[in-house]
Amino acid sequence: MNENTHVADDATTESAPVLIVGGSLVGLSTAVFLSWHGVPVVLIDKHRGSSPHPRAIGFTTRTVEHFRQTGVEVPPSQQGMKPPRRARVESLTGTWLEEYPWTPGGKGAYGAEASPVHAIAITQDRLEPLLRDRSAELGADLRLGTELVGFVQDADGVTATLRRRDDGHEYRLRAQYVVAADGATSAMREELGIGRHGAGPLSVQRSILFRAPLDEYLQHGVVQFEIEQPDLKAFLTTYSDGRWVLMLSDDIERDADEQRRVVQQAVGRTDIPIELVTTGRWDLAGLIADRFSDGRVFLVGDAAHQLPPNRGGFGANTGIDDAHNLAWKLAAVLAGKSEPRLLDTYDAERRPVADLRHDQLFARADYKAYLTAPKSDVPVLDDAAVELGQLYRSAAVLGADADLPPARRPEEWAGQPGTRAPHVWITVDGEERSTLDLFRRDWVLLSEDDRWAAAATRAAERSGVPVTFVHIGADAKPVDPDAFRTAYGLEATGAALVRPDGYLAWRTTTAPADPAQALDTALNAAAAPTRTN
Repeated sequence: MNENTHVADDATTESAPVLIVGGSLVGLSTAVFLSWHGVPVVLIDKHRGSSPHPRAIGFTTRTVEHFRQTGVEVPPSQQGMKPPRRARVESLTGTWLEEYPWTPGGKGAYGAEASPVHAIAITQDRLEPLLRDRSAELGADLRLGTELVGFVQDADGVTATLRRRDDGHEYRLRAQYVVAADGATSAMREELGIGRHGAGPLSVQRSILFRAPLDEYLQHGVVQFEIEQPDLKAFLTTYSDGRWVLMLSDDIERDADEQRRVVQQAVGRTDIPIELVTTGRWDLAGLIADRFSDGRVFLVGDAAHQLPPNRGGFGANTGIDDAHNLAWKLAAVLAGKSEPRLLDTYDAERRPVADLRHDQLFARADYKAYLTAPKSDVPVLDDAAVELGQLYRSAAVLGADADLPPARRPEEWAGQPGTRAPHVWITVDGEERSTLDLFRRDWVLLSEDDRWAAAATRAAERSGVPVTFVHIGADAKPVDPDAFRTAYGLEATGAALVRPDGYLAWRTTTAPADPAQALDTALNAAAAPTRTN
């Protein structure tokens, strides 16, 4: 992709603060999050709609928290509140060999007890339209059927050449920043010369999407089946909407009759009608980009980290978390509230998480066999630790020491800076809510001591970064009187500073001699304000 070899038909160059390249799950989430922060965005995608293949189905607790914050209304899970159950079987009608947990150590909750929400099961092809609608409601400019021809960046922005696929018209768009959400084979990543590391390519997977009347085999509550026969090793699962998918790792092209036969073999019956919907072919790989940004271009989703599907939902959910982390930082910089150096914390915070999840994947049963070493020496972490207990270390966090582990169960952190601010049930204006509902677009200071109110006002005035003070016990009353101090690791006079993404940036367990000065110093370091007095 070389900008110099493509000349747009129209000499006029459009402009936008942010261009998002790629309109699948992570690109659309990026559009929602940025638009919710008030950032005008243009999103392009070469396709005009979602893939006919449902692809991802499991969306984890943290992802649902992001959607809840930004007004994405997702219907109730079709597979219930608990993670799906999995069994190893000869076939649906044959011998059931064993059932085992969806993920190691999850105990069926996957962190749900530490959140006001829970994981959901909705297919990607049904979630993406909800994200399109929400981003459009918030003002995003969605240009479907438009592809990136080339781009060039300089110190002030990125000039992209775009092409409408229906009529071939090319034009230029000048963006201050570009988010590359263009998938595992990201042309933008390749153009920038960003390498990748990790386990590497694993296998080529084939999938057969079909409809069949098989609900009677779901009565036990198991929805995922590992098929184990002498001549067939496959994975069969339902999307709980009448559609099923059979995953095969033999990379064989099958005609319609052959597809039906292999489905019948996995089911163990030849007397049921099978409606073939579509097929898919994709590369299974574990690869992490060596850096998640280059100048004014930021990689998110599969462009940044290609993680194979697993019983923890690391792939798409990690990408949505990328987008949420990046959105508030771009919004702060574009609004002139923070210096561009704040954007350096995106790579510093998100790449270690991708590496952690990659290593966790290959420490677990699903992918251990792909390792070249005799065995993984990576300890398997609890599901809730990976999902809600990851630790960020960056200039936007004060007090995340190098000797701390990369993740642990959320209740074990007890308000450690660099971790997700804990959920505590509170009442606000007589309504029961979560502390997570306090974190919107601004920085938030939490304390039971109302003397911090003046410190928050002064810090906001001096830095130009809005800070909202919430007086715990007055503005927000914990349902359990001791829950707030325990969850946040504070004494009665202490305070915790929470970023717009709901992560703790700084904490003081008790009030220092000069609270205003302490908060000034913390905000000046973590928020990278554009002005200080």
